[in-house]
Amino acid sequence: MIMIRKPNQDELEEIIRLSPQALHDGTLGNVKPSEEKVRQLVEPILAKGGYYLAALEEGKVIGWIFLGPAKDQFTDERVGFIYELYVHEAYRGKGISKQLMKSGVDHLKQDGYTEIRLSVFAENDAVKLYEKMGFQVRTMTMTMRLAVETETR
Repeated sequence: MIMIRKPNQDELEEIIRLSPQALHDGTLGNVKPSEEKVRQLVEPILAKGGYYLAALEEGKVIGWIFLGPAKDQFTDERVGFIYELYVHEAYRGKGISKQLMKSGVDHLKQDGYTEIRLSVFAENDAVKLYEKMGFQVRTMTMTMRLAVETETR
């Protein structure tokens, strides 16, 4: 039976320790941050009221969702934001991500948000889950790789 709740301090430390892998997977291998970098990203969000919800099975963290406040960059409107969703590889395909998302949306609704946003790499399989849950593309970040020319003399 899977339980979803706020993690205790030991579970939170485990989540932060495993977050570099979560970011690596979520960015489709484009980013492999250190635990120190994860803390630099996470701590300001936690300080502003962000929090994790952990999925636990038999007391073991098997996944999590990281939620919190954000501001619209154009209007300064306060919105809820899903910063991270992760399920350990061995537990994928069992509906745990969906349970975490439903719980996260419920929590953000209870926190008083009227809009929830998230960012996701376009090729990430999670896009299908987000669309099924009612998320829609709002903005797109596009990229173009440039070849670096090296001078030869």
